[in-house]
Amino acid sequence: MLNPGYTTVSKFLIQNVPEGPHGRELAALLVDVAAVIKAISAAVGKGPLAGLSGLAGSENAQGEAQKKLDVVADELFVRGIEWSGLVGALASEEMNDVHFVDGSGRLALVFDPLDGSSNIDVNVAVGSIFSVLALPDRTTNPAAVLQPGTRQLAAGYAIYGPSTQLMVSVGTGTHGFTLDREIGNFVLTHPDIRIPEATSEYSINASNRRFWEPPVTRYVDECKAGREGPRGRDFNTRWVASLVADVHRVLMRGGIYLYPRDQKEANRQGRLRLMYEANPMAMLIEQAEGVASTGRGRILAVEPQTLHQRVPVIMGSREEVERVERYHAEYDRGEDKPYSSPLFGERSLFAKG
Repeated sequence: MLNPGYTTVSKFLIQNVPEGPHGRELAALLVDVAAVIKAISAAVGKGPLAGLSGLAGSENAQGEAQKKLDVVADELFVRGIEWSGLVGALASEEMNDVHFVDGSGRLALVFDPLDGSSNIDVNVAVGSIFSVLALPDRTTNPAAVLQPGTRQLAAGYAIYGPSTQLMVSVGTGTHGFTLDREIGNFVLTHPDIRIPEATSEYSINASNRRFWEPPVTRYVDECKAGREGPRGRDFNTRWVASLVADVHRVLMRGGIYLYPRDQKEANRQGRLRLMYEANPMAMLIEQAEGVASTGRGRILAVEPQTLHQRVPVIMGSREEVERVERYHAEYDRGEDKPYSSPLFGERSLFAKG
């Protein structure tokens, strides 16, 4: 039974959503989002029992299962939100364009219904990410949703792991809630999260190393050099390949997450979507006293041009993100000095003397 002293997500939002023209509507919308997340958590938790992560007799079972669950999660968001009259627009990774909702709603919900869904078949944590914006006027112009992250009213994500947790910010810090399945409610378990300024843990997909820009290679090489290198201490590396899982780890214990610009696809400025991945995560990180950057500027300051625009993402502990930003600035000015190992700088360890 729930201790009456516990803070549920509804109680928290009533007490903490800032007063303003959208305050009451924002709190109500986030309660609806929490309800949708509970439904998605139930679907994800069934896994193969619901036929969602393995379709017998299919030559493309994994792809079909992933697509099916992505679509289910998207439909749960749309059906769970559009009826309320709180939103005037919805947009997601699964939609080609903004979906406008009839009525008087003046909020926009932008979301990734199931981030990391390619991990479903191997039972790795996945999640949902969302961002709330105010619509300036009653409009059906998609450009009305293309607002920089600084204008977010709220942001959050859910992570579906051993427990389902919901991380939320309404501009008054970043706070975490855990789903108590017995009572069916989210309970505040991580109030006012603070990311340590320093860290010895980094997260990056090392298989893309050959495509990285020199500032990123420089940073990772220095971390890998450990206590014998210029950083003078050992670093650990972690990579889940699920944005929600990797950023959640940073929020919980510090670290730096990098999904930088690379040359694998030269026409792309980055890999992660600005509106419904980078911006909400950046708000959560900043509200937890971390830093969120493209490497060359604040993520939340980027002016979006399209709904599915991509950006580089480097976020987490302040000291490490600012170091990576400095390396980008030095590279752009032609002043960078990549780390060179004194042991292997001139000849191989196995070279004959």
